[in-house]
Amino acid sequence: MEYLPVEVIGNILSRLGAARDVVIASATCRKWREACRDHLDTLSFNSDDWPVYHDLTTNRLEILITQTIFQTRGLQCLSIVMDDVDEFSAAPVIAWLMYTRETLRRLLYNVRTTPNVNILEKCGRQKLEVLDLAHNSITGVEPSYQRFPCLKSMSLSCVSISALDLSLLLTACPKIEVLSLVNLEIAMSDAQATMELSSPTLKNIKVEAISLDKFILEADSLESLYLKDCTLEYFDLIGKGTLKLLKIDDVSVLHLEIESTENLEVLDVSSFTIVWPKFYQMISRSSKMRRLRLWGVVFDDEDEIVDLETIAICFPQLSHLSLSYDLRDGLLNYGLQGPTQLENVAVLELGWTVISDLFSQWVAGLLERCPNLKKLVIHGVVSETKTHGECYLLANFTSSIVRLMRKYMHVEVQFVYE
Repeated sequence: MEYLPVEVIGNILSRLGAARDVVIASATCRKWREACRDHLDTLSFNSDDWPVYHDLTTNRLEILITQTIFQTRGLQCLSIVMDDVDEFSAAPVIAWLMYTRETLRRLLYNVRTTPNVNILEKCGRQKLEVLDLAHNSITGVEPSYQRFPCLKSMSLSCVSISALDLSLLLTACPKIEVLSLVNLEIAMSDAQATMELSSPTLKNIKVEAISLDKFILEADSLESLYLKDCTLEYFDLIGKGTLKLLKIDDVSVLHLEIESTENLEVLDVSSFTIVWPKFYQMISRSSKMRRLRLWGVVFDDEDEIVDLETIAICFPQLSHLSLSYDLRDGLLNYGLQGPTQLENVAVLELGWTVISDLFSQWVAGLLERCPNLKKLVIHGVVSETKTHGECYLLANFTSSIVRLMRKYMHVEVQFVYE
């Protein structure tokens, strides 16, 4: 170890990440302390890594972090995540940011302070490429001053910000590609909760746990859109047809409008109420679709049925199909009408929430439609306190699947029960 170049030692210490481990390792000898001072580029303070953080007084913890940071000279990645820790004073936090901001490329910041620290003001106009901000407040964004010329990824979680400031913040990031908005406290200037965001460079966006009346997103380069646990009356994506992945999970939206879905390759929809004719019209031109998942989907019209013929014709390149079984008034939500086969489907995932005798017949019908199938995954929900009837149905289903799979010996079968 004594022959290792000091730069290599600095790289080793940087891979440790956790501040406690870095401090302990750097105490090995003078050379390691030198490597920590001059060549350490990554440092992480996380209250989950070391329970002792919770036992220290706030003042002592501030001093400990300050001493550790000030012993370095070129930090590029700094993570300070202090969940369930008392509020810090603003002064030491500002000192940490001012000391490191000229070299920082990545900042993960989850620290409650009194008063609030304006992160944008302290880190703007620098070389920051990744910003993960949580439990903070952003007000009065000035794009011309609080500019992030190199920022490519930004995550805001449990952050208080107005719709206007969020729009201005996105404008202040001319190279942003990845944006995550989780559980934001959004201040509105009028009675209607409306947000309009625009970015020509944005490629990936996740929106989680947000309630709005109207959300308009203009992103000409967007490739991935993920909506989760949101309540929206109106959502409109305006773009140039670059979207490849659309994921919707447990979202309530009255009007969903997505322009140009011709290049959509992955569609994952779960726990979602669909007005199928409108939804189908939106995705029917997605001839490049490779993965389709419709799980726990409820059709707005109780008599609505999606037949496999429609899926086979609209998505000829489909290779991975996931459908959950539902039986309403004797009608299956996904019918087996039509002769067209799913020639390219190699993986089939099928599941139920309430099992019935018809499920195994439905599985058999789907297998006949997939001549080149390689893997079948069965998902099921089984209650801890099963009734005699449930046990009977599950036993019958197991026997039926065993008999059925003798016809498809080349297909790998997997069961996943919850």
